[in-house]
Amino acid sequence: MGRSLLTAALALALAGCGGTAAPAGSSTGGITPGPSPSPSPTPTATCSLRARQDWAAAQIREWYLFPQTLPATLDPTPYATVSDYIDALTATARGQGRDRFFTYLTSIASEDAYLNSGSTAAFGIRLQTDSVARRVFVADAYENAPALAAGIDRGAEIIGIGTSETDVKTVDSILAGGGAAALTDAFGPTTAGVTRVLRLASGTGTRDVTITKADFSIEAVSPRYGVQILDDGGTKVGYVNLRTFISPAEPALRNAFASFRAAGITRVIVDLRYNGGGLVSTAEYLADLMGDNRFASDVIDYTTYRPEKSSSNQTRAFRRQSQSVAPMKLAFIGTGDTASASELVINAFTPYFKANSALIGTNTFGKPVGQIPLDRAACDDRLRVVAFATENADRQGGYFNGLASTVGASCAASDELLYPMGDPRENSTRIALDSLAGRSCTAISTAAKTQTASASASKRSLLMPNRPDPAQRDLPGTF
Repeated sequence: MGRSLLTAALALALAGCGGTAAPAGSSTGGITPGPSPSPSPTPTATCSLRARQDWAAAQIREWYLFPQTLPATLDPTPYATVSDYIDALTATARGQGRDRFFTYLTSIASEDAYLNSGSTAAFGIRLQTDSVARRVFVADAYENAPALAAGIDRGAEIIGIGTSETDVKTVDSILAGGGAAALTDAFGPTTAGVTRVLRLASGTGTRDVTITKADFSIEAVSPRYGVQILDDGGTKVGYVNLRTFISPAEPALRNAFASFRAAGITRVIVDLRYNGGGLVSTAEYLADLMGDNRFASDVIDYTTYRPEKSSSNQTRAFRRQSQSVAPMKLAFIGTGDTASASELVINAFTPYFKANSALIGTNTFGKPVGQIPLDRAACDDRLRVVAFATENADRQGGYFNGLASTVGASCAASDELLYPMGDPRENSTRIALDSLAGRSCTAISTAAKTQTASASASKRSLLMPNRPDPAQRDLPGTF
C-alpha cells in the first residue's frame, strides 16, 4: 500500500492532505498521508478515557516505527490523560532521541482547519525568548492578523503582558517566576476573543497595545517579504521564505518560481529558519520546483516503514513543473527550529549538489522520521504516530543530530531581528548571498545537537507551549 493509496484512503477525512507532526514543547513538524483510520464506534462507550487510551495503544503497537522500544505491557490507569499515556508508551524512544514527542494526540477538526487553509486563532505573532536575559522578541508577524494590524512586527520587544493596563506584569518577572510555561500561560489560550495588553519597548520609551486573538489564515509565503529577486553585485538571486508546508503554500510557490524562471535565476535562497515542517507532499513539490535539471529517475526521498509494514514503502522521484528552475547553487537558511519536512528538502539536494548546496545559519532540529494520521472521528481524536523514516537518494537519513554534519557545505550565521528576513543587510541573508557567490564563511559547528538562532549572542529560541496546537507544531513560536 503506497503513499498514493494512503492518500486516497484518507481523502474524505483529510481533504486529500496528510497531517502535521511536531514534538510538544519542541519546535518541529512533519507530515505524510496515513493508513485508513480504524472504524469509529458510537461515542457513548468509546470516548471514555480508558477506551481512548486503549485505542491509542493499539494503533501505536501496530504502526510504531520503533516497536522494540515499547513496553510489553503498560497499565493506563495511573495516567490522567490520553496524551500522558502516549508519552509513557514512547518514553524509551524519546530517551534515545528518536521520538521527541513526535507521537501525540490532536484534534481532527483543528488540524484539518490548519492544514487545509492555515486557519488558527491567535494574535498572529511568532515569538523568540532569550532564556539568559529573560526577554521576548517578535520574530515574525502574520498578515491579516491582529498584531500586524496593531503595528507589531519583527524586531519588537514585548516587556510586559496583562489582561488589562492595570495588571501588566513584566516579562522578566514572569520568566523568573515560572519559566516558559508561565509565559505561554500569560498569553492566554488559543481561542478567538482572548484579549491581552502587550507592553512594547521602543527607542523612545514604551507603549501599551491591546489586542484580541482572532481566527485568521496564515499565509505560508508572506506577500510582504516571502518572494524576492535580490541583486548581488549584478547577479540575480531568487529568495523564497516558506513559513510552513501546507497545501495553500503550493500556488504561492508556483508563482515564486515562475518569476525566478522568467528572470533566468540560477542561484536560489530557500529560507526555512522557523519552518517546523508540514506536509511531505508540499515538501516534495518544493523540491520539484528546483528540479528542472533533474532526470525523471532522480530520487527526492525514500519513505520506509517498519518491516511488517513495508508494503507502504515508497520512492518519490522528481517531477518537473512548468515553473521549475535549474539552479546551479542553493543556499538553505536554517536554525534549530528547522525540522522534518524542511530537513527533507535540504537533505534531498545534498546527493546532487554536494558543496553547491549549503546550509546557512545553525544546525537543524534533527527529525528524519514522520507521522501518519490515525483517526477516531467519534471522539475527534487524531493520533499522530511516528511510522516511517525518510532518506535521500544516497540513502542518507538518521540525522537525529541535525543536518550540519551531512550537508555538502555550511556557513554559520545569526538570525538578526533588526532587519526583515530576505533583506541583504540581515545576517543570515547576507551570509547566504556570500555562500552563493563563493565568498568565504565559517562552517556551522556540529559540537552541539542543536543551536539556537543566534547562539553566539544569546539563548534565543522560539517559544513553545507544552501541548502546542496544530499551527504551533508546524509554526513554532506562534501566538
